[in-house]
Amino acid sequence: MEEIYYAVAAPATHEEKIQRSVFIGHTAPVATEDEARDFIARIRQEHAAATHNCYAYSLGTGDEPLLYYNDHGEPPGTAGRPILNAIRKTGLTNTVVVVTRYFGGKKLGVRGLIDAYHLVALQVLEKAGKTRIVPSFTLILNCDYAQLSPVNRILHTYQAATQETTYGERVSLRLRVPEESREEFFKALSGLAGVSWTETEKK
Repeated sequence: MEEIYYAVAAPATHEEKIQRSVFIGHTAPVATEDEARDFIARIRQEHAAATHNCYAYSLGTGDEPLLYYNDHGEPPGTAGRPILNAIRKTGLTNTVVVVTRYFGGKKLGVRGLIDAYHLVALQVLEKAGKTRIVPSFTLILNCDYAQLSPVNRILHTYQAATQETTYGERVSLRLRVPEESREEFFKALSGLAGVSWTETEKK
């Protein structure tokens, strides 16, 4: 039975005032570490005046997702890890969360910080909602112009997404194909003359 994975459905923001400090949670779905880091950099730029911009992200499916967190100046273990724990608790991957803190003059202590960052991360994740991640693989497909119409019918049938199209002597398509359709998809392509492909990666 295929395992089901989830990411946040859409970017979201949630603000909470805790013991005079303002905490703002930000989250977004991401497919790569570069996307996660770009999101973090944008939030840190938007909130450059904040005391802290702590973050965590989870990427990839399967037994060993890529996990990362950063306390951004808060005491070790009081911010980034509680944010990551919120992502893990909600069963999400391909998700980044940044929690911005504007210090209000009252210290929260270690337990207070852990609870605050965890709570705000959970709240923004709940606000963002969940969407299912369909495990898929990337394919570079080349075909003659005469075969483009039947190729497109196959793509539609197996819900393959076209990420990029290049027109030259032949048509080159960069495709994202659901893993569950792999066998039937290749069988359908094999029935077309003048079509070749190269699988590039699996996710």
